[in-house]
Amino acid sequence: MIRIQSLNNSNQFQEILKKKKLNNNYFTIYFGKSILDKKNNSKNLNISFVIKKKIGGSVKRNKIRRKLKSAVQRILESDDTVNLNYTYVIFGKERVYSEKFSAIFNETAEIFNKIKKLNH
Repeated sequence: MIRIQSLNNSNQFQEILKKKKLNNNYFTIYFGKSILDKKNNSKNLNISFVIKKKIGGSVKRNKIRRKLKSAVQRILESDDTVNLNYTYVIFGKERVYSEKFSAIFNETAEIFNKIKKLNH
């Protein structure tokens, strides 16, 4: 099973935010070659979910984070479109809160397919 590992400090976030990005209605994703040490085994996915405070209270922000994280986990279980050699930062948008999970999952899968095509 692939373990989701979050970024730890500001420098890691700053490095990824200088890389490529893609947008859709539910989130903005920044991605680039993994900046973390290679001593971690290849069963870790370096990904962080960020939601701005102006979107709402902690309950709303955490629900958005859980929906996005769940979509990524389901993609990891179903196929190999997510490149484990990359680091991702996902900025969730308010629209995720009221949208059905199936729509969010489809958009997330589509974005990861685009990233895979960009890198091959």
